[in-house]
Amino acid sequence: MDFANCSLLAEFFLLGIMNNPEMKVTLFMVFLFVYLIILLANVGMIILIRVDSRLHTPMYIFLSHLSFSDLCYSTAVGPKMLVDLLTKNNSIPFIGCALQFFVFCVFVDAECVLLAVMAFDRYQAISNPLLYTAHMSGRLCSQLVAGVYLVGLTDALIHTALTFRLCFCGSKEINHFFCDVPPLLVLSCSDTQVNELVIFTIFGFIELSTISGVLVSYCYIVLSVLKIRSAEGRVKAFSTCTSHLTAVAIFQGTMLFMYFRPSSSYSLDQDKMTSLFYTLVIPMLNPLIYSLRNKDVKEAVKILKRKLF
Repeated sequence: MDFANCSLLAEFFLLGIMNNPEMKVTLFMVFLFVYLIILLANVGMIILIRVDSRLHTPMYIFLSHLSFSDLCYSTAVGPKMLVDLLTKNNSIPFIGCALQFFVFCVFVDAECVLLAVMAFDRYQAISNPLLYTAHMSGRLCSQLVAGVYLVGLTDALIHTALTFRLCFCGSKEINHFFCDVPPLLVLSCSDTQVNELVIFTIFGFIELSTISGVLVSYCYIVLSVLKIRSAEGRVKAFSTCTSHLTAVAIFQGTMLFMYFRPSSSYSLDQDKMTSLFYTLVIPMLNPLIYSLRNKDVKEAVKILKRKLF
């Protein structure tokens, strides 16, 4: 293509979830409620883990970073989406669009890898309970957390650089409620084959690695649990994994549906609904899953209530 016709783009316009003005106020109220739950639940989980010394274990350290990731990527998208539901000018600066996508990508990737790390932590806790503290040392936990964010940063830098170097010489309207790669590639008048190949290769590698890590960890967990003689002990061991398995199934299931279905079935309108689920619904569900199904968290909440009231 002729890059001489490619002028510097100042802004994009987000078309949002839907164009029906009668529904926008209702959607605003619903999503505001969801976002407030995300804020309260995830910030509450982080604070609870920080203030209760009994939760200063690897499992809950990773859980606090899961809440932090949920909070960050939902905040990258949620407030802008809420504002756009009430205003007519749904513009976003070019740099703002790049920054929104970058932050979103960092923490979605981080959560993807973190769920695999949490599976490894559960394997260590169940297969070697007496050596768990020694194996999952503070230094190892810090290295694992650093690795999680390093993967997110690296992937986000690559996708952001490749996407926002493209030429957008046609429409400025993004058929989405936030700056994501697929609708941006549709707008581009550059050759996007490299972008599509990189997305498939890197994201496919991250997904394959993390899902494989989770599956291998749980295969070893099952083998370890089967060695426990008492039925009560088996149930107790499995119960520590149910919250994590639920979170993995919801998150990875959504990711696989979003990015690994046949190209013939792709629809930007359908992608909006799927994106809405993993940008707002999953960050709301994760702290609820871990608090409602976790005795330690529920007990910590009760103790904190007594101290405060």
